Amino acid sequence: MGVNYFTKEQVQELEANEFVQKVSEKAITYTEDFRRHFSEAYHQGKLPSQIFSEAGFNIEALGQRRIDNFAYRIKQMEIRPEGFEDQRAYSSGRPSHKERTPEEELAYLRHQLAIKDQQIEVLKKTASINQKAEMKRKKNLRSSK
Repeated sequence: MGVNYFTKEQVQELEANEFVQKVSEKAITYTEDFRRHFSEAYHQGKLPSQIFSEAGFNIEALGQRRIDNFAYRIKQMEIRPEGFEDQRAYSSGRPSHKERTPEEELAYLRHQLAIKDQQIEVLKKTASINQKAEMKRKKNLRSSK
């Protein structure tokens, strides 16, 4: 099943909501205050759709699946040490360095050495070809005089 895209009008409506931090036609990011509010209201027994409706959101525009997924993510955020803070700025993308065992490090370094050896061989062949071409050019210049 595909993404439930927002129309331009729905995006504008969502942008006007105080609990929306960022919105595009594909995704919506809620404020940390709304995440906390949602959690408190949910633990008081309110249904996710009811919480969104009371917060001024158009339930039909969001869709039940998006609301249910948000409720699931909030439950996950409650148990993590960072809480409701958005962690994407700190943990998105590929890690800058991977811890390796000594065996993995040795295999990695051997692989890098093999690559460097291949690069050196290519450079040697290129230099040899260039040297032969230069000698041939000089020979042709002498013979044409």
